Amino acid sequence: MLCKFKKMQGIGNDFVLIDSFSEPLVLTTEQIKHIANRNFGVGCDQVLLLEPPKDDESDVYYRIFNSDGSEVSQCGNGARCSAIYLYDKGLVKKQKMIAETKSGKLVLKINKDNSVTVNMGIPKFEPKDIPINYEKKMKNYSLRLNSENIEFGAVSIGNPHAIIFVDDIELTSIEKIAIKIQQDKIFPEGVNVSFVQILDRKKIKLRVFERGVGETLSCGSGACASVVVASQRGGLEENVEAELRGGVLKLSWAGEGKPIFMNGPVSTVYDGEIEL
Repeated sequence: MLCKFKKMQGIGNDFVLIDSFSEPLVLTTEQIKHIANRNFGVGCDQVLLLEPPKDDESDVYYRIFNSDGSEVSQCGNGARCSAIYLYDKGLVKKQKMIAETKSGKLVLKINKDNSVTVNMGIPKFEPKDIPINYEKKMKNYSLRLNSENIEFGAVSIGNPHAIIFVDDIELTSIEKIAIKIQQDKIFPEGVNVSFVQILDRKKIKLRVFERGVGETLSCGSGACASVVVASQRGGLEENVEAELRGGVLKLSWAGEGKPIFMNGPVSTVYDGEIEL
């Protein structure tokens, strides 16, 4: 089977987008892993399958597959790429659209500068919503890793996130700590782990280790989660820039019970075909 795709990226977080509007497409786990393989396939952090909406309110049903073949509920940078893809192909003829995911609906808005703003929804802090195996919500959770206690905040932005604050993210052994947290049974569905350095009240710097992928140049939901948890600790203003290895995202959060908004650029890398 020959599969057409578009390779896109949002500040270094790269995706293979596949149109399943005109012809329904079912991909196996092995096919997804092959597409995502950087040596033998196309290579990407996630494969995005864009399907017709399941209700009259939505414009697209947006499915996200990690490079290990697992399907996940949320990807903010992928949503931004999807908006440009859908509009440019004429599949959606308006610049403000609704994308349905496994975890809910996202409102996407294409701006005049061709950046995309995403309403990522209202962050959830209750343990059952993250999910994390704790009976009650806490500001700081703790895990014993080897001889060290690791403290972190936890939140769901449609997917689970653990946020660890550090003085210098370049001096942090992100992979070693992230893997241990991800393997712990405290997170029954796994977790994305962000290491956050607060530069000032309007800017943070972070590195993100995504479940099923590893460290990525950028993670939109990870940036949202980091801003939310840092803001709850009184460390940030409402409008914040998040500096990731692939570039900068702009985020805005008015506080608990309010949705968080993310804005950033996207670009097309190339169009192609792959034999599956």
